[in-house]
Amino acid sequence: MSMGAFILYFAVLLIIPIWAQSKVKNAYKKYSQIRNSSGMTGAQVARQILDENGLYDIKIEEVKGVLSDHYDPRAKVVRLSTDNYHGHSMAAAAVAAHEVGHAQQDAEEYAFLKFRSALVPLASFGSRGAIYIIIIGFILSIPSLQLFGIIFMAAAVLFQLVTLPVEFDASSRAMDQLVGTGIIMNNEERETKKVLDAAALTYVAAALVAVMELMRFVFMFLNSND
Repeated sequence: MSMGAFILYFAVLLIIPIWAQSKVKNAYKKYSQIRNSSGMTGAQVARQILDENGLYDIKIEEVKGVLSDHYDPRAKVVRLSTDNYHGHSMAAAAVAAHEVGHAQQDAEEYAFLKFRSALVPLASFGSRGAIYIIIIGFILSIPSLQLFGIIFMAAAVLFQLVTLPVEFDASSRAMDQLVGTGIIMNNEERETKKVLDAAALTYVAAALVAVMELMRFVFMFLNSND
């Protein structure tokens, strides 16, 4: 790879995540300032959707941070960041409904969610240690060590790819529930979808970057052992 191509490659790796984060931050900032028509807080939205689906045992907790919202399948808890937990905005409703979508997936044993959970140990090691194993393999010219690292990196990439249908499905469930329960009106659907789509972009960007990095090391491996 020439120096120009090398610089361009890393520029793309840097720009894609920054662009995606910018999109989600701008969308969240805009719609966190617009009150949803129901006047419900994110916590109330989450509770209503959970109860509508018979998920009475799922708790809702406030968590510190910005956009730190998540569903914890082990504790059976939907955790919402302070602004979304107490906020009455369209963004708060969208984020809360999305996290409840993950709780629904868990209750229904959604296949992609189960698969992603099974990948966690391998993906965790792959995301932290694979790059070092690969680099050591190249430095010492040990193909088996290079391949070992690439396999673990592939597990981390697979985790990123499996995350995509999990997130898109949660967003789809969120829209269905927000509309079906009357939490948002027809004229709010488009704006709510913008929040959810912007958030999905971050996962798409992360998966794209992960795939590009994996392919770079695969080509390096093939070229060095040709």
